[in-house]
Amino acid sequence: MKKILLLSFLFLNFQASWADSGGFLGIDHKLPLDNSGIWSRDNQKAVELGSAGLLVLGALYEGSESKLGKTYWQSIDAMVSADLTAALAKSVFKRQRPIDGNNPNAFYNNPNDKSFPSGEVTHITAIVTPFILNFKDENTMVWGLAALPAYVGMARLKSQAHWQTDVLAGLALGSGMGYLASNRSNPWSLALLPSGVSVGFKKNFN
Repeated sequence: MKKILLLSFLFLNFQASWADSGGFLGIDHKLPLDNSGIWSRDNQKAVELGSAGLLVLGALYEGSESKLGKTYWQSIDAMVSADLTAALAKSVFKRQRPIDGNNPNAFYNNPNDKSFPSGEVTHITAIVTPFILNFKDENTMVWGLAALPAYVGMARLKSQAHWQTDVLAGLALGSGMGYLASNRSNPWSLALLPSGVSVGFKKNFN
C-alpha cells in the first residue's frame, strides 16, 4: 500500500506557504474554497454513495465463490469497519474543520467538530484497497482505483471540510482496514447473511 500513501502525499495541494502551515505534521493549511464543477458536494456524495451501492450490488450478484466475489465481500468488511472506526475517532478527537476556523491545532473542544480523520476518504480507500491488493499482479490497471481516494481527498480539502492530515489519516485508516479485510479468507459480513447469498444472484441467469 506504499503506492497509495505516496500518491496521496503527491496529490495534496500545498498552495500555502510553509510558514502558514500548522497541525501536528506542520503541513495543514486552508485551501481557497471551491465547491464548483468537479469539486461540487453533489459529486462528492455521488462517489461516496455510488461506491457503496455498487459494492453491495456486486457482492450480491457475484457471490463469494469467485475471487472477484470474495473481494467484493472483503471490501464490504473493510468499508463497514473503516466507517465505524472513523466515526469513533471523530467523536474522540473533535477537531475543528477549516471552514469553521483557521486553526489546525483545535482539538477536543466542540463535540460538533468532526474533522479528524476524513470519513469519506477513509470510506473510499477501504473500498478500493482489497481490489488493488487482490488483482494488482493480474492487471496493473487496477491501480487506477487509487484515483478515487485522491479525488475525494482533494475535493474535501477544496471544500474546506478537512485539513491535509485529516486526509492522510483517512487514507491510512482505509488502507489498513482494506489490508486486514483482504487477508481474511471468510468475510464476516457474508457470515451474517443467509447462506444462499454466497452463491450469488448470477447463478440464476446461468
